Amino acid sequence: MNTRNTFTPRMKPLPARRSAVLCVLDVGTSKIACLIAKLLPAEQSDMLRGRTHRCRILGIGHQRSRGLKGGAVVDMEEAEDAIRHAVDAAERMAGVQVQSVIVNVSGGRLGSQRFNAQINIGGRSVGDYEIHRVLEAAASYTAGQGRTVLHSLPVGYSLDDTRAIRDPRDMIGEVLGADMHVASCEGAAVRNLMLAVERCHLEIEAVVASPYSSALSVLVEDEADMGTAVIDMGGGTTTIAIFNDGRLSHVDGIAVGGNHVTTDIARGLTLRISDAERLKTYYGSCISTPSDERETISVAQVGDDENHPTHMAKSQLVHIIRPRVEEILELVRERLIGAGYSPQGGLRIVLTGGASQLTGMAEAARKILSPNVRIGRPLGVQGLPESAKNPAFAAAVGLLVYPQVAALEHFEPKRSSVLLATGSDGYIARVGRWIRDSF
Repeated sequence: MNTRNTFTPRMKPLPARRSAVLCVLDVGTSKIACLIAKLLPAEQSDMLRGRTHRCRILGIGHQRSRGLKGGAVVDMEEAEDAIRHAVDAAERMAGVQVQSVIVNVSGGRLGSQRFNAQINIGGRSVGDYEIHRVLEAAASYTAGQGRTVLHSLPVGYSLDDTRAIRDPRDMIGEVLGADMHVASCEGAAVRNLMLAVERCHLEIEAVVASPYSSALSVLVEDEADMGTAVIDMGGGTTTIAIFNDGRLSHVDGIAVGGNHVTTDIARGLTLRISDAERLKTYYGSCISTPSDERETISVAQVGDDENHPTHMAKSQLVHIIRPRVEEILELVRERLIGAGYSPQGGLRIVLTGGASQLTGMAEAARKILSPNVRIGRPLGVQGLPESAKNPAFAAAVGLLVYPQVAALEHFEPKRSSVLLATGSDGYIARVGRWIRDSF
């Protein structure tokens, strides 16, 4: 068995009764958002069980993303510059200087694997030691060559012939088993993302799969228990997180998103990308209405006199947008079915991310995916500006929730250094070595 897994930095558990100031960085294809927040201990909530803290936003900064395509870094200098500007804006608003961040990843072909391990306990009662042993055995499997482990979560236990046990403590049996869900992505995508952040003189506390962080932000507890797929529709990617019995059970992603709709409009109507994005935002829809033929919109095509724009029926814009949206939703449906989660089997769908705000997106998803669809917005956070209380900031807010649930994860303790995940040691370590060598 190959046990040389590559791992991203692991988040230390957040003490339930201690306050903390955190900085998170949502690095997407369309925008880069930085949130600085204070986490204050709170009583358990029936709606948002599992959250141990209340989040109060201290500072926020966001920039148009540069240097990224499909969730992956394609220009290091541009990505670094955009990250610097977003973090600087948040620091100025919060009045603090950031040393470390929690960052998300949406590119790199997100995927899931399930591993099972069993240990013989000889008829004894199950305690913490036995659970630790079986989880360690399950976490020792490799995610595959060239891939980096993001999350390693136990999804259930078995005891002899009894399966789907949530907590086997104090139960008696001969053989204890554990099912482990491992979420991973391509190592190169993570290494380059981490390097872009480290070049901004920031230490990375954890790297979180974007659909997981979005789900932590938008799901209420009964949805996580009953079976829900969170579809995070970003600019360059559409990613999926499926929850069952309150646990993350599957992640996936496709390299198609809202930017592809914008590009289709620009090509179809001979517009600049910026004009196509504006047209999509103000007039775009992915469902037809009887008034589309009567309603006209003005467009300034490339090379035309901007003082004399062209007028066209709104239906023409809808006819460009709808096929691409249907393609994205059909790809999502194929991924759900391929993973064994049929949307027609009662699976709930929560759409989030900036592209989910397109008019008619929920209606289109109800036709293609499931009748049970809603738009997910960030929940349980204070001080968020009105302009950020929308699905586009779900992933960023979810990164603030992640430290509260990070303790649920279990990783092989005797693993290779995090250097395997980053390709080299981090910026701070390199500076420290330079100081030791020079003085």
